[in-house]
Amino acid sequence: MLAARAPGLAGQLERALAEGVPYLILDGKVVDTDRCREKTVSRKGKTIDLWYAGKTHDFGGNIQALLYPCGIPLWVSDVLPGNVHDLAAARQNVLGILRPFLQAMPVLADPGYEGAGHGFHVPVKKPAGVKELDINTRARNALLRSARCLGERGFALLTQRWRTLQHVTASPGRIGLIARAALVLVLFEHKPRVPGGTP
Repeated sequence: MLAARAPGLAGQLERALAEGVPYLILDGKVVDTDRCREKTVSRKGKTIDLWYAGKTHDFGGNIQALLYPCGIPLWVSDVLPGNVHDLAAARQNVLGILRPFLQAMPVLADPGYEGAGHGFHVPVKKPAGVKELDINTRARNALLRSARCLGERGFALLTQRWRTLQHVTASPGRIGLIARAALVLVLFEHKPRVPGGTP
């Protein structure tokens, strides 16, 4: 019942744009779940566990979230199996709807979203063989990290306050429903008045 009241992505983006939110934060999390026996075939042709996440070296489901600059979640995606990389999950659940809004509201993300395209700002990785990035690139990376770090708060609000998302023992396909229900409760509890600022 609560999950059905969770806001949709397009509506939340329109609202954020109307309220003058300067930028958004995109992040992903693998929610821990019990071992699942469902198999799939990897890109290399090997049989692998569908819900095993290399990111956490454990079984789980990948959910994506868009967050206000203050760290309060704006929207949470449905779950994808743990073996889906953050960028692939974002392409499937977020990017198509988000692209028209990127001119007015750029998105800050971690290096896992490198290659997401125009409007996404991710830290620059150090190329192979380079001892140290130049001072301008290091300063840019530090600024991005300092602005994006509050995005971690959003998943803390979802998973630490609502502990059922720390380890899901139900079917992993239900993680998205649980996350959307938690989102409704977080938005009710925090009631962000100024989405770009302090709640």
